[in-house]
Amino acid sequence: MPDPRDIGSGNPGATNVLRSGNKKAAALTLLADLLKGLLPVLAGRWLQFDIIILCCIGLAAILGHMYPVYYRFRGGKGVATTLGTMLGIAWPLAIVWVFIWLSIAGITRYSSLAALLATLALPVICWLLNYPHAIFVFTLAISILIVWRHRNNISKLLRGEESRIGNKN
Repeated sequence: MPDPRDIGSGNPGATNVLRSGNKKAAALTLLADLLKGLLPVLAGRWLQFDIIILCCIGLAAILGHMYPVYYRFRGGKGVATTLGTMLGIAWPLAIVWVFIWLSIAGITRYSSLAALLATLALPVICWLLNYPHAIFVFTLAISILIVWRHRNNISKLLRGEESRIGNKN
């Protein structure tokens, strides 16, 4: 399998790995990135850390995925890792996130748009459902990070040049 950083968007994430045509590799990439966020948060839960600390652990996992030292700070966009952290911090929000992502991706076939809208919905849902302040701030911070990491995708979407799910370009 080719290095995913050498094809498509140059991103090591599952969507770009899928562009190689290897669905198994894309699924494994998705799982590994999700676990990067979930496992540290679950370890913090096991150690009975406060929700503020769990949110900090989740944020650190996402930042570490987005800006890994070993790839010269050029990592993924943090979407699957965000889902993993949300599963550990507030699993009902993660379920809503997945529902929104699947709905948008199913309608538009744009993974980036689905990720952006699902993630931007999180702080709104937290606010509407009166989640703890720490989780609201966490979802707001990851929304800003996800938008920042997707800034090129946003430009491509606006120009009509963004690749759709299933396209190998």
